[in-house]
Amino acid sequence: MTGAVSPHPRKGYRPCVGVLLLDAKGRVFVGERIGAPGAWQMPQGGIDEGETPLEAARRELREEAGTDKAELLAESAGWYAYDLPQRLREKLWGGRFKGQTQKWFAFRFLGSDDDIDLETHHPEFARWRWMEMRELTAHIVPFKRDVYEQVVAEFGRLADGA
Repeated sequence: MTGAVSPHPRKGYRPCVGVLLLDAKGRVFVGERIGAPGAWQMPQGGIDEGETPLEAARRELREEAGTDKAELLAESAGWYAYDLPQRLREKLWGGRFKGQTQKWFAFRFLGSDDDIDLETHHPEFARWRWMEMRELTAHIVPFKRDVYEQVVAEFGRLADGA
């Protein structure tokens, strides 16, 4: 199921969003997960009850990057899904989900690097950086790689127009 695209969230998968945040040079914001050196990812997270996917994406951007200085550029045409490795399935969300199904949003960052603040209420990233889009998949944990490749394919043109 990993990497599969669907017009709707998949049953058995946790509904969430992902955020591709581009700077003025077309580079992508990535954070290194706290407690997992070398595990880089774009902001992502669950959709709260009563929240639209776009509202969740904006909230996740504030919660994980500490900023909302961004304009919406695009929304993914469908929902991407990835399976969690078996060892994580039992640990996360009480084992209720096989993985995550994600609606992705691309934003253009309108602030300066000083506007990014990882010291949020519940920090998730130890550090962050801007990464070239073509580098993303080489730095992502293997079980998310297919989804990242598809997100890059869908939104890659946006980095070219920076």
